[in-house]
Amino acid sequence: MKCILCENYSLTHICKECQTNFLTPSLYKRTLSNGITVISFYRYSDIKELLFTKHTDIGFYIYTILAKLSFKKFAQEFHTKEKYVSIAIDDNPKSGYSHTAILNHTLKSYNITPLYNRLRAKSSISYSGKTRAFREQNPRNFHLKNFKNPNVILVDDIITTGTTLSEAIKTLEEKKKEIAFCLTLCDVSNER
Repeated sequence: MKCILCENYSLTHICKECQTNFLTPSLYKRTLSNGITVISFYRYSDIKELLFTKHTDIGFYIYTILAKLSFKKFAQEFHTKEKYVSIAIDDNPKSGYSHTAILNHTLKSYNITPLYNRLRAKSSISYSGKTRAFREQNPRNFHLKNFKNPNVILVDDIITTGTTLSEAIKTLEEKKKEIAFCLTLCDVSNER
């Protein structure tokens, strides 16, 4: 097959050279209005075209590569005495897989246990390209399936306005869960 970035022959959808040259993650931090920190690994503009694959067959492979380069590396370097669970936002499979479940899965490590099918949106409305006002007027109405560990890392692929993460955090806090921080692939606000 050919690398989708450089079109050289490769054993993966994105060759190792392109992964090193174009997909080396950085850490970007943003604090939500509720005081919770969101850590992101890429600028939106740097991986925008790759993110557009998420509801296609190739998206599974692209998200797996991005997750290994960022989320997995983060988990390997995250050392604390506490144990955490990671919860993906609405990890409901669409197009045969869940892109947020892929990200969540790569966090599996000594301190982090990924949990699946725990936080699902009752509303299936799409926020893609919508304004903050639209997002606030059309909440996700999350449903949380209970779990024991109170220490949570919340996972999503993109943060734009922070509305989805904030609503998910509120749902978790209502069930007495402590959100340590959120992880996303990219933050749209880092474009400045």
